[in-house]
Amino acid sequence: MTYHLVWFQKYRHRVLTNPMAERLDQLLRSKVTELKGEIVALEIQPDHVHLFAKFPPTLAVCQIMHHLKGYTSYTLRREFPRLKQSLPSLWTRSYYVGTAGEVSAETIRRYIEAQRGC
Repeated sequence: MTYHLVWFQKYRHRVLTNPMAERLDQLLRSKVTELKGEIVALEIQPDHVHLFAKFPPTLAVCQIMHHLKGYTSYTLRREFPRLKQSLPSLWTRSYYVGTAGEVSAETIRRYIEAQRGC
């Protein structure tokens, strides 16, 4: 299954900048690989994340998001103590998910890459 996943930082504070954004990129790539997934496109904005990835159909979207958001929140808050001081949690409880077939996959990938300029 191919998913376009978007989730937001709590209160939309713009904290996902370097070096935190670089570390988040590493963590997401590691966790997606661990879940036997494959990243098609990834864009980290200062207050949200776009991930376009393929995952095995044995994983439900809620499981994927639980792993990605839980792991990254725990690790980033441990490595960047200022997050723990200023935010009760890193991510909101909500997220957006859309599925993509082969026809629309390229369109979604281009959309995510276009977010770099925003």
